[in-house]
Amino acid sequence: MVNSETLERFDQKVQELLWSARKQTIELMNTPLKVDTKSSANDLVTNVDRQNEQLIRKRLLEIDPSARIVGEEESFNHKIDPDLNGNVWIIDPIDGTLNFVKQRDHFAIMVALYCDGVPTLGYIMDVMNKRLYHAWRGHGAYVNKLRLKEPANSSLADSLIAINGWQLIKNHCHQQEIAQQAAGLRMYGSAGIEIIHVLNGQLGGYTSRLKPWDIAAGMVIAEELGLLVKTIDDQPLNVLSSNTVLVATKKVCQDIWQITK
Repeated sequence: MVNSETLERFDQKVQELLWSARKQTIELMNTPLKVDTKSSANDLVTNVDRQNEQLIRKRLLEIDPSARIVGEEESFNHKIDPDLNGNVWIIDPIDGTLNFVKQRDHFAIMVALYCDGVPTLGYIMDVMNKRLYHAWRGHGAYVNKLRLKEPANSSLADSLIAINGWQLIKNHCHQQEIAQQAAGLRMYGSAGIEIIHVLNGQLGGYTSRLKPWDIAAGMVIAEELGLLVKTIDDQPLNVLSSNTVLVATKKVCQDIWQITK
């Protein structure tokens, strides 16, 4: 397990790294984007995704030479065992790439550290709003230098809820009923941005099928604020696999689990 002094150094250096990644992103936005598709026409990758990931990987290995890195745009640089032994960094260089390309807004950069399987450090950079959400397990959650307060424990009926559009159309896990029972429905198209709205209490919950880099950072920050991060059917989360994830207040989780049982 990493000691507190080392984690404090990691935390300071990674915050600096995220601001550097934001600066690079803003600079590259003013140049012609190179856009490619991955699994579908809506699954995009740009030169900015790739350059951000290269920057983050390089700097993380300088900060933590023992780092094993899971990233969206490049293959794992080490074999990661299912118990997440050691220091495993999970990164998303541009979360919400379709928003980034089409809107130049509503996207994030995310980094998380898991120490021997424990979610320990988490960072979500809201690039266009110049806000870095970050948490160190047991040390509080912050936006820039302001400590975040635990959001109100609202019920589903009293909350706005964010649901992935494709899953809503397919009615995966009764999500149409979940939407109907909520106070209202919102969709932002970026896991990082939607999780930020839950952290701020603007949403009571968010659910979508997420990959490791979509949820790892948000899980650290959300749990530090007393929010729950589990599967939509109330199962423990395996952060190294794709899951239909629920990030929400305790009351919203209980209400949704009654629907999905």
